[in-house]
Amino acid sequence: MTRFRKSSLVAGVTALALIIAAPADAQFGGIVYDPTNYAQNVLTAARSLQQINNQITQIQNQAQSLINQARNLANLPTSVLTNIQQDIDRTRALITQAQQIAYRVQDIDQVFSQRYPAGSLSGTSSGTLVSNAQTRWTDALAAYQDSLRTGATVTGNLDGTRDQSSALITASQGATGALQASQAGNQLLALQTRQLADLTAMVAAQSRAAAIQAARVAADEAQGREQTKRFLAPGAGYVPQSVSLFHD
Repeated sequence: MTRFRKSSLVAGVTALALIIAAPADAQFGGIVYDPTNYAQNVLTAARSLQQINNQITQIQNQAQSLINQARNLANLPTSVLTNIQQDIDRTRALITQAQQIAYRVQDIDQVFSQRYPAGSLSGTSSGTLVSNAQTRWTDALAAYQDSLRTGATVTGNLDGTRDQSSALITASQGATGALQASQAGNQLLALQTRQLADLTAMVAAQSRAAAIQAARVAADEAQGREQTKRFLAPGAGYVPQSVSLFHD
């Protein structure tokens, strides 16, 4: 509406100048009045006014563009990255606290060579066989406990996941610029990554417990065969003896 009024004003001034330019030159009190020159001056002033209006409009557009850029560069005031990192650290701590058999390949190979041998047990003493069986039982029990602890920790993270996702969704919907929306999206991706990490830890703990139990069963079967073989070995196995239950 303002631009229309300005254009009408310029048009009116121009028309007035043309009307004034019609009469011949006149002289008033010694002052020469030149209508043509006056009309030209009016037209020049009108054009200058139009240029100024255009410049004002450009400045307003540039100011609005700067305001939009500032909004796009504004940081998101909401951040849950610290909480996400803390949740991941708790899950990682459970992995490093694994009992009996750790999650390191070196430790697994060493333990299996001692307590879960794949070869013959003929050269292993009876005392060592019994001790290894007891230790394998402890391994399985500890693995199940670790699995339960991991499950409890992952379940405890669900409340934090709900609060964090709610805060990020609210912040994303109220974002004033592209940067804030992008940062909210990145934090939501980080939250999903933490959920995947929890799921990975849970699956790893359950698989570890199942694998240790299966290895224990296989080792106990091998030990049972070896002990039965020794028990039935001629001359070196079991020798029956007379036992007196009553004494005179």
